[in-house]
This record gives sequence, C-alpha cells and structure tokens, in this order.
Amino acid sequence: MSAPAATARLGNAEGLLVPRWPAPASVCALITTRSGGVSTGPYASFNLGAGSGDDANAVAANRARLRGFLPADPLWLKQVHGGAVADADTQTGCNGEIEADAAVARGAGAVCAVMIADCLPVLLTDTAGAVVGVAHAGWRGLAAGVIEHTVAAMNVMPETLIAYLGPCIGGRVYEVGAEVREALCADHVEADAAFVPKAKGKWLADLTAVARQRLLRVGMAADSIFGGEFCTLSEPDRFYSFRREGPSGRMAALIWRTRASA
Repeated sequence: MSAPAATARLGNAEGLLVPRWPAPASVCALITTRSGGVSTGPYASFNLGAGSGDDANAVAANRARLRGFLPADPLWLKQVHGGAVADADTQTGCNGEIEADAAVARGAGAVCAVMIADCLPVLLTDTAGAVVGVAHAGWRGLAAGVIEHTVAAMNVMPETLIAYLGPCIGGRVYEVGAEVREALCADHVEADAAFVPKAKGKWLADLTAVARQRLLRVGMAADSIFGGEFCTLSEPDRFYSFRREGPSGRMAALIWRTRASA
C-alpha cells in the first residue's frame, strides 16, 4: 500500500488521528484516541497500555485492532521518563523490554511508538523521508534531553527535519511545582517564557512551547514544526488524561516508513 493510500485509510478509521503536516510520501504516522476499542470503565475504550491496570484481554484486543493499520508490530517501549532512544530497526520483538522514551527507524515497515496520557508525543521525519522518530516528552523527558537525543540518533542535518507535536496536557491547565520550572530552565533560560505564575508557588507549564524551543535550539526551522493544538485534559471524550482521571488508559503515537508505490 502506498503512503498516500495508507494515510487516506487511516484518516477514515474511528479513533485515529492523522497528523496534518507535510510529511514525505514515504512516511505514515498516526495517533490513537480513546475511541474505537473494547475496554470499559475508566479505560474506555481504546486503551493500549499493558501496565495501566486494564483487563489484559481488552488491551490485547485493542492492540490487535491497531495492528490492522500497521505494517508490523510496533516497538513497544518500557518508558521511564528519560532520554534514551531505541533503534526500531534492530530491536524488533522486544515487547516492553527496552527502557527508552524514544525510537528511530530507517528501514521500511519498522514502527516506532510511544505511549501517552498527558505527556507530549513528538513525531519527526526528514524531508527526504529517509528516517523517522518519535519521542515521549513529558517534563522529565524534556529535562533529560529526549528531543535532543532523538534528533542526534536520526543522524541527519536538523534543518532537514520536520516535527509534529501531538496531544498533551495544555499550557492553560497544566499546573506544576517550582521543581518542574527549575528542571526545565536550568540550562535553557528561554524556557522561562513557557511558565505562567500561579498562587502558592505553582506554575502553569506549556510543554509544547518547551518542545518548540528545544527543536529550534538543535537547528530546526520554526516553520517546520506543526501541531500542538490538542489538550488531553480538556477533551475527556477524545483523549485519556492521567492528570484528570488517575487510573487511565494510554494512547499511542506511531510513525513508520513505507515504500510508496507508483
């Protein structure tokens, strides 16, 4: 299936969000929502998180449905809110065994994936469509340099990259303590602009703004960064949010290369 045909098919599927960005024809990406699966209760309905507390059979059924839209099983990671990057070309079959919060791939059909439920997913590709990546960028991951490490692992000139910032908890509602601001501003003074002071030493933090700053700092162009419009906490019918719900399902952001047919 060609990349345009695959994208059209994904765009017509319930519960799947196809990023609006100028990705090359050889690149497909999608982000799941909470709709379209079989889970119930606080996990309703398209929960993909194996460690979320949901019924294992329901998660397996949801993953099987997702697999129908993919060229291969995703490289599911053991996410630890750090900066490590996995190689989806060589580490296939390591289901949940690799501690990493990002993945990259060059081979056609290798699916990079991260789980999200408030943290920011950052999808990346170069303009030639030769390499793809995705990063799980919560505040700890951002502080650990997960974006910088992912760009470095892609091993292309940063000015050739384009990025899509997926759904995350929005800057108007994400209240954090001073330790989060200190961690993100320690070596990046520009990050101060992403925080708005609240009462009692609290701050509103804009993860997408911090991610944009980090992408610009590594050499990406401002007009090559897309997305950032969805807030997980503010749209309960569409997205899971750990901050809103406590026990919560998990969505996935996925990206892969495919050989576009004539």
